Amino acid sequence: MKTTTKALICACLLLLSTLGAMAQQQQRFTVSGYVKDEQSGESLIGISIGKPGTTVGTVTNEYGFYSLTLPAGTHELQYSYMGYAPTRMTIDLRSNKRIDIKLAASDTKLNEVVVTGKHQEKNINTLSTSLNKLDIAEIKKLPTLMGEVDVLRTIQTLPGVNTVGEGAASFNVRGGNGDENLILLDEAPVYNSTHMLGFFSVFNPDAVKNINLLKGGFPAEYGGRTASVLDIRMKDGNNQRFGVTGGIGNIFSRLAVEGPLKKDKASFIVAARRSYMDVIMKPFLKGDMKDTKLYFYDLTAKVNFNLNKNNSLFVSTYLGRDVFGFGNQANLNWGNNTASIRWNHIFNDRLFMNLSTYYTKYDYSLEFKSKPEEEVKQRFKWTSNIINYGVKPAFTYYLNASNTLHFGLQGTYYTFKPGTGTTQEDDRHAAITVKDKHAIEGGAYLDHEWKAGDKFGVQYGVRLSGFQFRGKSTAYYYADTTPGIRKRLVSAQEFAAGKNIADYYFLEPRLSAKYSLNSTSAIKVAYSRSAQYMHQLSNTASPTPVDIWTPVTNNVKPQLTDQVTAGYFYSAPDGQFEISGEVFYKTMKDQLDYIDNADLDLNELIEADLLAAKGRAYGLELYAKKDVGKTTGWVSYTLSRSERQTPGISLNEWFLNRYDRTHNVNIVVSHEFSKRASLGANWVFASGTPATFADSRLEYQGWDIPYNTTEKRNNYRLKPFHRLDLSFTYKGKQTKRWKGEWVFSLYNVYARRNAYTVYFRQNQDDSSKKEAVRLSIIGSIIPGITYNFKF
Repeated sequence: MKTTTKALICACLLLLSTLGAMAQQQQRFTVSGYVKDEQSGESLIGISIGKPGTTVGTVTNEYGFYSLTLPAGTHELQYSYMGYAPTRMTIDLRSNKRIDIKLAASDTKLNEVVVTGKHQEKNINTLSTSLNKLDIAEIKKLPTLMGEVDVLRTIQTLPGVNTVGEGAASFNVRGGNGDENLILLDEAPVYNSTHMLGFFSVFNPDAVKNINLLKGGFPAEYGGRTASVLDIRMKDGNNQRFGVTGGIGNIFSRLAVEGPLKKDKASFIVAARRSYMDVIMKPFLKGDMKDTKLYFYDLTAKVNFNLNKNNSLFVSTYLGRDVFGFGNQANLNWGNNTASIRWNHIFNDRLFMNLSTYYTKYDYSLEFKSKPEEEVKQRFKWTSNIINYGVKPAFTYYLNASNTLHFGLQGTYYTFKPGTGTTQEDDRHAAITVKDKHAIEGGAYLDHEWKAGDKFGVQYGVRLSGFQFRGKSTAYYYADTTPGIRKRLVSAQEFAAGKNIADYYFLEPRLSAKYSLNSTSAIKVAYSRSAQYMHQLSNTASPTPVDIWTPVTNNVKPQLTDQVTAGYFYSAPDGQFEISGEVFYKTMKDQLDYIDNADLDLNELIEADLLAAKGRAYGLELYAKKDVGKTTGWVSYTLSRSERQTPGISLNEWFLNRYDRTHNVNIVVSHEFSKRASLGANWVFASGTPATFADSRLEYQGWDIPYNTTEKRNNYRLKPFHRLDLSFTYKGKQTKRWKGEWVFSLYNVYARRNAYTVYFRQNQDDSSKKEAVRLSIIGSIIPGITYNFKF
């Protein structure tokens, strides 16, 4: 390990010295600064800064900072982005200059300005592959569920992304499990991203500024997950004037307040939501169900301070909870807490730092109680959580217009509390506790962006990651058994707090390259290796709120994924639309699988039921998007296959993953009839997911016991999934002080009863007959209405 670390440090120093020598070849100076919105003071991400008519330029980072090094002399620079009037200025660069810019929103009549600004942000001009960028304005054009905009529902319309069905509590990317997605909210990880068992996301659209979904070709900065990165950035808050936005719907209402703490220096935003399904249902519930609870709430807040021209501080937090209570007898609640503090520091015109510290907690509680009138009083309660603390210093060094370095460190401390179950029967009490687990994850990374002229660009780097499973905890040791059979416990050993039980280290190389065929098209290739050091234990197709997170241990190895991607990207000369096609192939090693009839709940010896599987996924993704005009939207198509091979399962043959969908089509359209009226439509079609069905039965005392003679998993496929959603938005009279709009929506317009799963049972009226039952989460039209306002 010491040799590897020394080699990495030497490589970094050699690269820095080589690039430093390149920079000294001629006299150059740097222009740098922040780009912000003139009206709100919000930092603007991805703003293009460059010399018109050339490929010399850069873009602002996630905090709105840019740095561009040019030869000494006179230069004309243009700052541009979709929706903003471009700003041009001439500078005489004889020394380093600090230029902070505020961009004004463009007049809607200046369509050619909008096109020019957007054109510079097309996929053909970036090195990233498998990257989808969305802003909240695009998301708000989509049809909604019950009138409400949702971030995760939008993500699922992109190529390479699918779910096992309606109400799924996670999404799957390119054959990965739901727990393989790294979901970040202002750099703090989120472990459960949905409300109401998957129907709404935890991200309040009134507080969201920018969304990036990475499906492959990951920069070395990201680690810890293997399928995707969903990076969500919150608004900073308007530092020019106070404002209120919100909405009143038939499911929940929301309210956001933002404004300056000190104009141009500090601002805040606070956004809250609360559903009231329980209030609506209450008059209709009688008897044992009269005290039923069914609601969620969340609170998102952020403050930021411009301490001086070189230092900014951001503090953001999220608190959310779901409560399900069926009478007084069954209660389930779960929720996320996150907090992050970030410090931006500009060392000089070329070196930028963001230092992030964060805290995350996900917890749940499940409780059952006997009815008050029952003679024997019984109660069962199960609690579990995962807590982590992290720190991440990240540096960007803008060497010159063609070379940028990214490097940094990351460290996270984990505490896993798999579960404590307490039981009570009259005055007798008992408890079952699965012992806590502790771990430390670390990483160091370095990558280099190099633009070699007008045609070629490459971003390459490496991430060194490590993980230590530590005490205070118990390590269990098992004997090897026949694959697919529960392992036999041999011994157990107690480890004191801080003692190392098992550790793992990996080098994760990353590479993305682009070659421009001409001014409108480019080809890109990428390779990435990623390691994942934690798993979510679930015996369902879609993770549930009460699934267990566990680290790798002396028995459970890290998952290692290698992915190769290649694609063609085209942008129309006038910027009206873009088209892309990508192919990918990925292999996954040491994915978690389970023996048949695995016992996952409050099982101290759960590792005896776990198996190490191999996975593979490959496919084709097509994407066409139109950004400009009265009719906008996108069409995505994915042709893919996701498979797994597990020793002792399915005759040791490759079998389909439960979330495999051969075909997946999404058509998303938004049309503006006028300044006041617009229509949104979304149609989705997907192949049915695989399922395991019995092909025979055993009869016992007149009852049928299903039996699978082939012993193969996922040997059938459900019927195809398809659904149409519509929404109509009508804006009332818009004034300077008040802006309002009505959103009318229809979800599942033709009342398709898509099968989430199918199960078999004996007919309740005639036990000699058997029947297949289709379980549909949603089987009817769901109307929605929301009134949105802003003042």
